[in-house]
Amino acid sequence: MLPSLVGAAGAAQAASQIQGVAKVLHADGASLAEQLAESVAAQVLAVARNYSHVLFPATAHGKNVAPRVAAKLDVAQVSDITKVISPDTFERPIYAGNAIATVQSVDAVKVLTVRGTGFDAAGPGGSAAIETIEPVAHSGKSQYLGSEIVKSDRPELTAAKIIVSGGRAMGSSEKFNEVLTPLADKLGAALGASRAAVDAGYAPNDWQVGQTGKIVAPQLYVACGISGAIQHLAGMKDSKVIVAINKDPEAPIFSVADYGLEADLFDAVPELTAAF
Repeated sequence: MLPSLVGAAGAAQAASQIQGVAKVLHADGASLAEQLAESVAAQVLAVARNYSHVLFPATAHGKNVAPRVAAKLDVAQVSDITKVISPDTFERPIYAGNAIATVQSVDAVKVLTVRGTGFDAAGPGGSAAIETIEPVAHSGKSQYLGSEIVKSDRPELTAAKIIVSGGRAMGSSEKFNEVLTPLADKLGAALGASRAAVDAGYAPNDWQVGQTGKIVAPQLYVACGISGAIQHLAGMKDSKVIVAINKDPEAPIFSVADYGLEADLFDAVPELTAAF
């Protein structure tokens, strides 16, 4: 039986597709208020042995908690799954998404992280029973000091239906905002960036799309001045429609694009924006 104990919507959706969620375990206490990894892992471990599968989202938070749970259970974690073949067999991308590995787990408890973009969203509704359980005591191993929350009127990158991304060819943060922001505003899109653009200081780190950034799968992904390094493609190639604008006809991004425009982005993007 799959646990109803899941850490985020992405994992919950994956779980519901394998077997409908029958019960939700709800723990609420001061030790869990800030979702510290040590406390969340202890809470999961309090009930984990009652289940055959424990799923986490393949997010920064999920990747922080899942290994702790797997280590304490003395099992091998299966990371970043994108498909469930059977209760003990899963698919996951390897080599920056260039190959798909089929992994079988023989452990009594399977600890999995789930790539949310690999599964369709669960439908509305549901009738799972909610059971309240005792929260664990604070582990004392870490302390919450504070957080700096970035506020934006734009959609969150991993949940956005449309993303406009820029690469190193943008040349500066000023050009990034001057050229791409108007298009994103017209489309109601989130803004993204390649690692090269982030490393160059043209865009903030939380905009980074790719193997070492955020994995996205929007309805529309517009790549402007992005060459298409393998690490970037790994983070966005599951987008439903990919539009690439690049003046280099040999740019790898064209190999995955549904629509490609060989043009200078500083001419093409303003023209595209004006067309809306």
